[in-house]
Amino acid sequence: MRKLKNSELERISVENFKSSKKTPIIVVLDNVRSALNVGSAFRTSDAFRVEKVYLCGITATPPNKEIRKSALGSTNSVEWEYIEKTEDIVLKLKKKNYLICSVEQVKNSTLLHKFPQPEKPIVVVFGNEVYGVQQSVIDISDCSIEIPQIGTKHSLNVSVSIGIVLWDLYNKIIR
Repeated sequence: MRKLKNSELERISVENFKSSKKTPIIVVLDNVRSALNVGSAFRTSDAFRVEKVYLCGITATPPNKEIRKSALGSTNSVEWEYIEKTEDIVLKLKKKNYLICSVEQVKNSTLLHKFPQPEKPIVVVFGNEVYGVQQSVIDISDCSIEIPQIGTKHSLNVSVSIGIVLWDLYNKIIR
């Protein structure tokens, strides 16, 4: 095996990314405190060509030094918008026939590996690093996805959760 050079990775330009067909997934960040986690969310969203990222509440927005550090330019490729109240964008997207799924440990959540292939575009809401997704957002969500965990913490960094969930959903959608 030989490690590939950057020139061999067949990366598309930002312009081609913007005009390309997107994976029917929207990411909503609900009061994510760490700008580094926000940057990671952008980078992962770029990797799976999500439709858009919504930054809500106290979530940091570009331009921001810490976002730039972990996003590696993906704030230029991924469409994003700041919305003050998470509930406002969730309700708006729900009216546009998106399936709204909070990624949270709640009663009657669906374990990620048992979550079926979405039959319509999906919104995944990721919450604050300490408090998770707000209960008011969970209340208006169509479902909740939970990442199974068998360790002692039952808690993952939000950027790790985003990577796991987007990878899983991407695989279900492209099949």
